[in-house]
Amino acid sequence: MKDTAGHEKYRQLQIEGCSREDRLEAEETGGAYSAMPMSEKGRDGAKPEGNDLLEKILSADNLNEAYKKVKSNKGSHGIDGMTVDELMPYLKEHGSELRESILGGKYKPQPVLRVEIPKPDGGVRQLGIPTVVDRVIQQATAQVLTAIYERKFSEGSYGFRPGRSAHQAIEASRVYLNEGYTWVVDIDLAKYFDTVNHDKLMRLVSNDIRDGRVISLVRKFLVSGVMVNGVVMETELGTPQGGPISPLLSNIMLHELDMELERRGLRFCRYADDCNIYVGSEKAARRVMESVTRFIEGDLKLKVNQEKSTVDKATRLKFLGFSFYISKGEYKVRVHPKSAKKFKAKLKELTGRSKSISLDERLNELKQAIQGWVNYFGIADMKTLAHSLDDWLRCRIRMCIWKTWKRVRTKFASLKRLGIEKNLAWQYANTRKGYWRIAHSPVLCYSLTNATLEKRGLVSISALYSKRQSF
Repeated sequence: MKDTAGHEKYRQLQIEGCSREDRLEAEETGGAYSAMPMSEKGRDGAKPEGNDLLEKILSADNLNEAYKKVKSNKGSHGIDGMTVDELMPYLKEHGSELRESILGGKYKPQPVLRVEIPKPDGGVRQLGIPTVVDRVIQQATAQVLTAIYERKFSEGSYGFRPGRSAHQAIEASRVYLNEGYTWVVDIDLAKYFDTVNHDKLMRLVSNDIRDGRVISLVRKFLVSGVMVNGVVMETELGTPQGGPISPLLSNIMLHELDMELERRGLRFCRYADDCNIYVGSEKAARRVMESVTRFIEGDLKLKVNQEKSTVDKATRLKFLGFSFYISKGEYKVRVHPKSAKKFKAKLKELTGRSKSISLDERLNELKQAIQGWVNYFGIADMKTLAHSLDDWLRCRIRMCIWKTWKRVRTKFASLKRLGIEKNLAWQYANTRKGYWRIAHSPVLCYSLTNATLEKRGLVSISALYSKRQSF
């Protein structure tokens, strides 16, 4: 069985908003306990939210929306093995019981499953995957709290917020640079999601939330523990990446940094824990780096990564995968060389000779990778880069096709069919040259033309980029 009796009592809520009989209707009763004492005013002078937030979180509409979000995101199972496809039947049977456990303060999230994801720089990023039921509760909580905090968050914050994106952060950066703030303080937080101080974070949450039951619920998410190699460990620090509420809690903590930067009148763009501050001179930038580092480590109890944090010109820095260059006295956006190199490595992997898949499957995987990359990096000036990648990728595909022909007889027949003269086709069919060298040969370029490859299904990076630019 995927779920044990010990885990059963911890499970939770909700269902998809289709027919009424498939919904978990919110009940109006529950064992509510008194809220924590707090100030009548929240952060930024705003009045703290009322004592009925938990009821809003557990409302039928909110829970149904949370379920649909978790369902659409799919994702892996947690420590209990339950998948998103098994979530609906469970919630239909246990939804009311689990809702009452939350209202009564008896709900206890299960530990998250620790997964390590390799990072491009050689390190690993630690993710914490909650159970699918816990993800629904986190998502429902995040939906209600997001509506509250969106009224408070800074204009300089762009990460994990509705209606905001990395593209907007890059455009704001470009505007600051063209206004003359060309020195950048690039601040990198060391293992930010693993080092958030729980007490500090909960004090910030309690400044804005009056309902003590919601504060207690958020605390339970933080201290639910992690399972590593089958062993459950306590979590005294951090907001594990992987849960729906983690990005919101991250922004709540770093909102304090945003407010400090605004108080100083500094121009900045922050995307999650990636923050760039724009100033007019190197001297000012170094002064800001020193003072902001003191604030982050002293007031927020976080750690600045001294090796990755730096002061430099924008043209030499990487921000969200992009960089900048100067053309005719104006700063413009380009793809950072490391991002281009990473994408090329991905394409090389997909077109590897040892990857035993059909050409149709290979071209479909390439299409998905290229479309995603162009959708993200298409705001940059990359016409030359796109043409260069296209030329290289076509050679990779020609190499893959040449290998699939294998036998001399097949190569000879294929080349003749594609218009190559008989003697030349026979000569190349018997060649001992390597795959990559043959891929660059005039014979393959003439037989497997760009138009032929496009008709076969190879997506052009340049064409997608040009199409994106036309909108």
